[in-house]
Parts: sequence; structure tokens; C-alpha cells
Amino acid sequence: MIKYILTFLLLITVQISFAQNPNLGASGAQFLQIPIGARAEAMGGAIIGLTDDASSVFWNPAGIVKVKNFQAFFSYIDWFTMFDVNAASLVYNAGDAGSFAASMIVFSTGKMEITTETEPNGTGRFFDASDLALGVSYARYLTDRFNVGVTVKYVNQRIWNETASGFAFDIGTQYQLDFQNLTIAMSMTNFGSDLKYDGPDLDLTHRKDNNFPISRLAPGRLITDDYPLPLNFQVGVGFDIFETDFIKIKGAIDVTHPNDNQERAHFGTEFSFFDRLYLRGGYKLNYDDQTFAFGAGANLLWSGNAVYFDYAYSIYDILPSVHRIAIRLSF
Repeated sequence: MIKYILTFLLLITVQISFAQNPNLGASGAQFLQIPIGARAEAMGGAIIGLTDDASSVFWNPAGIVKVKNFQAFFSYIDWFTMFDVNAASLVYNAGDAGSFAASMIVFSTGKMEITTETEPNGTGRFFDASDLALGVSYARYLTDRFNVGVTVKYVNQRIWNETASGFAFDIGTQYQLDFQNLTIAMSMTNFGSDLKYDGPDLDLTHRKDNNFPISRLAPGRLITDDYPLPLNFQVGVGFDIFETDFIKIKGAIDVTHPNDNQERAHFGTEFSFFDRLYLRGGYKLNYDDQTFAFGAGANLLWSGNAVYFDYAYSIYDILPSVHRIAIRLSF
């Protein structure tokens, strides 16, 4: 079974290398495409079949059913040394009733001075920008091998006094087979209505004829265009490669189809030592600016509780490399 699935994914990968999308750069709210979580990014984004913790809400909400009781997740990204990306999620497993989660992503910038054509060195006034996504998720097992999850989220973007907001949905599934713990997964993220900026800074006054300075000023308003969310469809597999009492090796292959870019493929692996230390590596195919990512992790146990520390390092061709840190608390 696994060889047929891997062959199918590899065939898709070959096609991806030559695929082109006519809608390149056509969507907005790009902060929703920033990979959240150090473990996921360290594995090159090949994670939807392996995700099993509170960070699942950002990749495949079906994975939250594997949280045993209660778990909290926190992540920080220094995005190209210019922006801050903070994310958090809480998951509670209610047993037969299913698992519930709440999540948040905040993308923010520092204040920047406003410049104009007549004051190119600055006006003394400042503006900033920030993006926000708030989500609630639910997941449960439909059978002992098949789990499904869904997220409803509120998306808001702000540039100075202008804002755009709307709602979106994520849905995901995982199906586990007996062979090598092979899990076949699917996720669709950011399915929702178009967004549109609006705010007081779009108001203006217009003089119909500049040859008559005493002519009446007429009120006007700038109109912005709608823009779609970055819809993404992802399928993949996660599986055990090797396992002993002390060492475990997992692998994953994902392929993605975004609505605003070319099809892409993700390959990742994770080495686990004594279930305490982790080394991870990933490769991304068909990205313009990135190919490799690496990372490590560790956990500490006490009185039935656990703390997980994860780190990822993403290498970019032109832009600065990106560091990610994440912490999970299990109770």
C-alpha cells in the first residue's frame, strides 16, 4: 500500500516542477500563509499527516484529537528581522464529545513615520500595521482510524486607520493504516469570502475646476478592490521509517495547491532519541526563495505534565534567514 501512495505523490511532485499558476500573487492576507510552529517548519511543512498537538489548528485541525487532555501552544517568529509573528492555541480533549480548541495569530510591525511628496523626510506623524486571526476548532474520531476537524476563524487586517475583515474556514482529515503507522491526510485552509479595506483615510475633497479657486470643494471617497484569501489545499502522508526502544525515525511527504501560486511539494523527517530529544530536517520544492529548513526539540516531564521546546531555522536565498521558537505545555 505505501509504495503505491508514495509513487502517486512522487508523480504529483514531478508534475509540480513544471506547473504554473496564472493567478500568481492574486490573493491577500498573506500572513495566513506564514508557517506556524517550529516543528512543522523544521520538517519543511510536511506535517499534516503527523501533526498531533495543539499546533495542529494551524495546519490540520483533525490532529487536535490526539491531544490527551489539555495542551497550550505558543510560537514566536522574527519574520525577516522586520516583523513579529506571535501565535497561540489551547486544546481540550473532552473524550467522546470530541476535542475543542481556540487559536490566535498576530502579525505586527513597528511604527513608521509618514512621508509625503512635499515632506519626503517625514511629517512627524507615524502609522503602523497589524493582522489578526482568531479561530475556534472542533475535531473528533468518526472511527478508531479516521478523524476529522474544522476551524472557523475571524480574519482582520489593518493599515493605519483602514481595516478589512471577514470569516474563513479550515477543514482537515487523517486516516491511519496498520502498515508503519501510515497516515493519509488532507487539509483545506482559508476558505472564505473576499476582504475589502475601508476606513476614514479614504475620504477626500475634490475641486472640480482648479482654474476657479473659489469653486466649491466636493466631498469624495476612494474605493478599494476586493481581494481573496489565500486558499490552500494540501494532501500528504506521514509514516514511521524506523523504530527501536531508543530511536524513532518518522517521514512525511505533502503536496500543496494554493490559489495564488504554483503547486509545491514538501519533504520532512524527524529523528527521536529516547522520546526526549529531536532532530528534524525538511526540503521544499518549487519555492522561489527557500529550499531547506532544520530544527531541534526537547521535552521535560514532571508529575504527569510535560514541557516541549522546539526550534527551527529556515534558510532563504535572498531574504534574511528566519528563526522560530515554540513551547508546548501538556497537562
